[in-house]
Amino acid sequence: MFYKITAFLPVLALATPVPQSGTAPDPGQITIIDSAYSGNGCPQGSVSTTTSPDRTVITYGFDQFQTYIGPGSKQSDHSKQCQLHLNLKYPGGFQYAVVEATYHGWARLDQGVTGTFLTSYFFSQDAAKTSTTRMTASGGGSLVDGQVYTKQDKIETTAVVWSPCGTTGILNVNNRISLTSSNSSAYGELSNDDATVAFTQQVHVAWQACKPGSGSGSGSDIIGIGGKPSTDLGFDN
Repeated sequence: MFYKITAFLPVLALATPVPQSGTAPDPGQITIIDSAYSGNGCPQGSVSTTTSPDRTVITYGFDQFQTYIGPGSKQSDHSKQCQLHLNLKYPGGFQYAVVEATYHGWARLDQGVTGTFLTSYFFSQDAAKTSTTRMTASGGGSLVDGQVYTKQDKIETTAVVWSPCGTTGILNVNNRISLTSSNSSAYGELSNDDATVAFTQQVHVAWQACKPGSGSGSGSDIIGIGGKPSTDLGFDN
């Protein structure tokens, strides 16, 4: 049986507010400018997207993100991956946010078949800092007849943006589902049917005016995953 899981990373210490001259920019919200996707689990044209009016939540629907195993299946059917690329707009100042990602799908696993759903989160600006969550389930029991599952992640992100003009960052969410089997006659299927990614709990604690004519403030803009570089969570039913 699949269970809902939530991954928590350590809460970050927020920066001390730094008084600046003039009026601080409105912290606003971290917003989604646009998005793209790539991978053999989401060929072009096989994904639908819906973005909320305030552009803080995006939902993907997958038509071909399925894996299969059993007699007659091909090796390429055993594992599929899809990477989501979200182009985000960050307002000026120090931002702390929680990326909440919820996934729904279907699993039908015979005894001896194991399904795995692995998700990695990283920013293109700092790919070395990656947070990873893992969900696994062993076949047999109620999974022989099939069951809907939910996977839920919570990942912390941070951004130090010294420009009231804001800056952009690309968040990559790499999803991989796979099946393995210790029984050559057993069958299994595992799908990822949809994914919803939302941004919450923004905090604006400091800012610094742009340099005249430069469009950006002094110091470096830093965007990345907070907490520990990687976290793996695994369980069996």
